[in-house]
Amino acid sequence: MKATIYDIAKEAGVSITTVSQVINGKGKISEERRKEIFRIMERLHYQPSVIAAALTGKKTYTLGLIVPDISNPFFAEMARAVEDQGHRSGYSLMICSTDNKDDRVQSYLTLMRKKRVDGIIIGTGMDDERMLNPLVEAGIPIVLIAREMPSQAVHTVIVDDGVGGGLVARHLLEQGHRRMAILAEHPKVSSSRNRIIGFKQAVDEAGMILENNGIRYCDYTVEDGKRKALELLGEAVRPTALFCCNDLLAIGALQAAKELDIRVPDQLSVVGFDNTILASVTDPPLTTVAQPIERMGKIAVDLLMQELTDPSVIKQRIVLRPDLVVRHSASSSRPDF
Repeated sequence: MKATIYDIAKEAGVSITTVSQVINGKGKISEERRKEIFRIMERLHYQPSVIAAALTGKKTYTLGLIVPDISNPFFAEMARAVEDQGHRSGYSLMICSTDNKDDRVQSYLTLMRKKRVDGIIIGTGMDDERMLNPLVEAGIPIVLIAREMPSQAVHTVIVDDGVGGGLVARHLLEQGHRRMAILAEHPKVSSSRNRIIGFKQAVDEAGMILENNGIRYCDYTVEDGKRKALELLGEAVRPTALFCCNDLLAIGALQAAKELDIRVPDQLSVVGFDNTILASVTDPPLTTVAQPIERMGKIAVDLLMQELTDPSVIKQRIVLRPDLVVRHSASSSRPDF
């Protein structure tokens, strides 16, 4: 039998009014009591009517998350962190994948507005940032995660991608690499652009030049990373090191090297970015730049909660520092190869 609000009130030993206030985020109720009521609702499988809440302009206790591809471990891990943190505050999560296509971004933004989600976390790139204007004007809280849009007055949670790119370049330079190339995401993706900028700056500071043809842009997939790596490794003078702007591209590069019988790291060093769960199980384990994915997801939800409590809250730009995780896919350059 489906649980009702009366069942929740009886189980919690409170009035129906108190349960209603918890559901609608109102009333002077202690955080401990509020969480207790949410736990009872979960145990009894009670679901407030989202449709009724939307029609009356109340909270739907739903958050939206828009990412390029939920099958990518980076965004899967991010989604889990967002879902867990949202759940602690009594919110469920709607997840949409865009494949970095603006028409899908627009479609999902429209859908989320129709569904009256209480806030949206966006981790996908878009060519036209003005697509967010209607939501910002409507006062819907938005947090960008792993992306930046300077034209929009919204919260932003990122790592310092430029610092991350510099960490990779200096690590490879210290190992004696001079012929280096980059596998990057589409130029419209701000994180990828900044990683390249940081890498090139460190190379410039070392008195070297990274040729433009040493940068290949890829789709956000293992397959495209492999395809572009095969192009680079098939050149007459091939690079001794590849910096891949995410772990999926790095895995593609490892596959390309194996197909060409190029030994990693003896003949080719490969470095990724993200430090997803896959990085530690590749062969060899992947040297990569770690983003604090779980922390980013938690902060993004917390920023939404702040704005839902106080719509006038000042928008924040949170920048976290990445770390280089050294494993076994990169080693000293061997000039004889």
